[in-house]
Amino acid sequence: MTLATAPDPAPSPPPAPGSPPAAAPEPRLGLRRLRRALFGAPRDLASPATYRHVSLVALLAWVGLGADGLSSSAYGPEEAFRAIGAHHYLAVALALATAGTVLVISLAYASIIQHFPFGGGGYVVATRLLGPAPGVVSGAALLVDYVLTISVSIAAGGDAVWSFLPPGWAAWKLPAEIAVIALLVLLNLRGVRESVATLAPIFALFLLTHLVLLVGAVGSHLGDVPRLAAEVRSEALAAVRSQGGAAVFGLFLFAYSMGAGTYTGIEAVSNGLAIMREPKVATARRTMAYMAVSLALTAGGILVAYLLFRVVPAEGKTMNAVLLEAFAGSWTAGGIPVGRGFVMVSLAAEAALLFVAAQAGFLDGPRVMANMASDSWLPHRFAQLSERLVVRDGVLLMGAASLLTLVVTRGDVTHLVTMYSINVFLTFSLSQAGMVRFFWRRRTGGRGRGLWLHGVAFTLCAGILTGIVYEKFGTGGWITLLVTWVVVGVCWLVRRHYRDVQAGLRRLDTVLTAVAQSTPAPPRELVPSAPTAVLLVGSYAGLGVHSLLSLHRTFPGTFKNVIFVSVGVVDAAAMRGIEEVERVRERTEESLRRYAELARRLGFASGWRAGVATEALGEAEKLCLALAREYPRTVVFAGKLVFREERWFQRLLHNETAYALQRRLQFAGLHAMVLPVRVLEQG
Repeated sequence: MTLATAPDPAPSPPPAPGSPPAAAPEPRLGLRRLRRALFGAPRDLASPATYRHVSLVALLAWVGLGADGLSSSAYGPEEAFRAIGAHHYLAVALALATAGTVLVISLAYASIIQHFPFGGGGYVVATRLLGPAPGVVSGAALLVDYVLTISVSIAAGGDAVWSFLPPGWAAWKLPAEIAVIALLVLLNLRGVRESVATLAPIFALFLLTHLVLLVGAVGSHLGDVPRLAAEVRSEALAAVRSQGGAAVFGLFLFAYSMGAGTYTGIEAVSNGLAIMREPKVATARRTMAYMAVSLALTAGGILVAYLLFRVVPAEGKTMNAVLLEAFAGSWTAGGIPVGRGFVMVSLAAEAALLFVAAQAGFLDGPRVMANMASDSWLPHRFAQLSERLVVRDGVLLMGAASLLTLVVTRGDVTHLVTMYSINVFLTFSLSQAGMVRFFWRRRTGGRGRGLWLHGVAFTLCAGILTGIVYEKFGTGGWITLLVTWVVVGVCWLVRRHYRDVQAGLRRLDTVLTAVAQSTPAPPRELVPSAPTAVLLVGSYAGLGVHSLLSLHRTFPGTFKNVIFVSVGVVDAAAMRGIEEVERVRERTEESLRRYAELARRLGFASGWRAGVATEALGEAEKLCLALAREYPRTVVFAGKLVFREERWFQRLLHNETAYALQRRLQFAGLHAMVLPVRVLEQG
């Protein structure tokens, strides 16, 4: 843990003996209660029950992650059916191709889950199998994709609701969608399980109403199947004779590409493996099976239902709304228009499921950001967990970006889906290319089956990506590509900065060689009444050793005791269970023991205190105040990286923990100082 701020003024002498500081004042009770009511109580990292509570069984994962895929049946089949125009005979081929594509891509991602059991999805697969450059492209595409997941889902849900509301209410559509995003942000700040469990009944209602729709639509036309089959065959043959087979096949490919939104949520399960209940791989593969079967049947069934009822687009209504009205709008029971009620309930369930589907963006987007932050492509703060064990900064950024996207596009679903599909299939293509390379190099059993599966999946994904970019580049596709490459550029700049800082700090590690040659010193007993320096450190490295030597040179002979404090931070990468938390604790304690031994070699009586938390500030404050009550003549020192020129982005890329801790401790009556550590950046 490196605590950082700008350098303090020249250090003042340590305080004379005095009474220990009072505990920091509690925040106002009303504000604390409001915060607890909105976001919930902090999670206990040491409790095994915590990890069961924040993980999802397959059914709940199907709700939280599978809803993204299933909800795409509200707009993907519609875009494909619109693309064929009056050539309705292509609907059967589209239904079969759609269902088959869903199953192939799902099987490919089930294979990815098996080979990458710690999750990460497209970013991790591309990074590990293709290299950092393809990896960051895949990660950037995923981030834009998950922002658009939220925007598309909310906008399509708004369209479904406004399909049965009076036209005069149209002005309230965008404000209502903004309010839904704000609500989802709040739910996700409370935690994963709370946000998913709250929305599970909506998911169940969608399944029930659409099961009735599809079974009823097909069942009511069973007697017409021979006639419809003959019509489809004759129309197809007539089109081939008049326009040519190539033209008809080209129209089919165009419609198939335009329906790419149908497949956009399939990767969500592999990205969200970290939140699955143990055994994670089995849970994730079961979730993938639920999503694949439900999406294939629903999307394919809706395309067939469009054909059976000869659905045509209507102004101000989705095609699913037109289909539902054709199917059930005339139902009555004792003079009561129950069909109208069924239509409204079905559309409301569809809209609500689309709102649920936005969860995938809030669940997986921050986790992709955390993986990229751990690799220094993004600011490290995006790997940090809140006290509710969620990536708070990631959730807030996803919410803000999706709001901006929704407002800029005015909630235009067609435009959003085009932007959305490009990045989805960019990531899909990179992931499948990586797996093809993996199986091509593999020399053990199973190579052929995996190579064929991922080869077919890559061909489908790359073909769809090419078709979408070709058809939609000039009508908004270029915006998605531009934004994605801007994100990639920002990631490269962030990583270059972190590498420059590491290179600047590497010179400090040379002090380790010198101090390691000194002879061990016998333990010395800590004296509570003696002047005591509490030094906050991270892992055992040149930075911490430099801070200790700086303290020794600046205050020669002043302090008799040196007590090291370190907080092992459990970030999103380490949040895999209580065993990983214990490993963080062990690493932290081992570093502290080495620091204490070094202090004894320098003539100090030394000790250490360790903590484990999701963020360093609160735990460090607690440890320092406890030590101050035990050692009344305490001064706390924290290291801070100082650059030759302070720039605006450095506060974003490096934490300000030392300043914040200094303010808190000084307000509590404790002396706290900052030890500046100069960083000489390259270039």
